[in-house]
Parts: sequence; structure tokens; C-alpha cells
Amino acid sequence: MIGFDPYRVPGPWDPAPVAEAIAVGMARFVDAGVGVEACLFGLDGSDDIDAVVTEALDRRPWEVVVIGGGVRNQLELFERIVNLVRRRAPDAAIAFNSTPDGIFEAAARWLG
Repeated sequence: MIGFDPYRVPGPWDPAPVAEAIAVGMARFVDAGVGVEACLFGLDGSDDIDAVVTEALDRRPWEVVVIGGGVRNQLELFERIVNLVRRRAPDAAIAFNSTPDGIFEAAARWLG
């Protein structure tokens, strides 16, 4: 799962509900006995986003890569990440969740 670290997104908002929903979504993988890894990065300028995503994608072969909704709201970033996934994990399906807790459902649509 690739997405924003809610605690490192600037703005006057409460990141806790989003972080909790991500945790719920990630727990569904564990409950189903499916491996999962999160690649979260900040929008606060503390990360080289391309490097963080590339490093995560290069760790192993992936069946599915879920790209989070926050990323899709940042058009140029979204394009970069989709192209990184296409190049670094060419055999992976690309999935999209509609809510932070819907990560598992998005991936499950593509899992064999």
C-alpha cells in the first residue's frame, strides 16, 4: 500500500482518524493471512518520495500495489507513482481504495 503518512501531511486537521482507518485496513490482511506492507511518506518535505517508493517496490515481487486516495488527489505525484509501479513492479496489479480502511478490499479484487 502506497500513501501518505497522515501524521506528516501539513494542515490544520486531525490525522488520527485516518491513521486509525489505515491500521484497520492493514489488520484485515493479517486476519486473512495475507502479507502486506505499507509505504507511507510525508508531504512535509522530509522524504524523497520517489526514492521511498522505489525502495519499497524493489524489496520483493508484488502481486498487487494499492495506491491510496490522498495520492490520487495530487495529479503530478499520482502520475509519478503509477509510473514507478509500472516500471519497478511490472507484474503487479494496481488497485485503488476508496477509503483508508478499504485497503484490503481493493487488493483482494486482484489477489488470486
